[in-house]
Amino acid sequence: MLYGVAGYLHLAAPGPFLQIMPGWVPVPAWVVAVTGVAELLGAAALLQPWSRPLRRVGGWGLALYALCVWPANFQHMALDLARPDQGLGLAYHVPRLLAQPLIIWLALWASEATDWPFARRKR
Repeated sequence: MLYGVAGYLHLAAPGPFLQIMPGWVPVPAWVVAVTGVAELLGAAALLQPWSRPLRRVGGWGLALYALCVWPANFQHMALDLARPDQGLGLAYHVPRLLAQPLIIWLALWASEATDWPFARRKR
């Protein structure tokens, strides 16, 4: 659900995402649009009940996506901390950066690509 909302926002209101895009990323508007589509497709894959392989592909895709956008989170922190008011500050950015591995794991767990460390009951 959250990936679906995030995907929609990437497409409908790309401005905030473009502002935190690292300078080395080519064609930032295209990258934001593609990441929005990726989030929507991943969310759709996680929501469908009839194909476990498709859910797993969606989970791996979202995990890879979360890994690839991690540099934008560092860029966001650097931009914020360079502001006179320090933007959202370290109290926001440090937990956000540390949460990225959890977000990656959660995509894999929700898609049943992994059951570590919380094994599910066999169906």
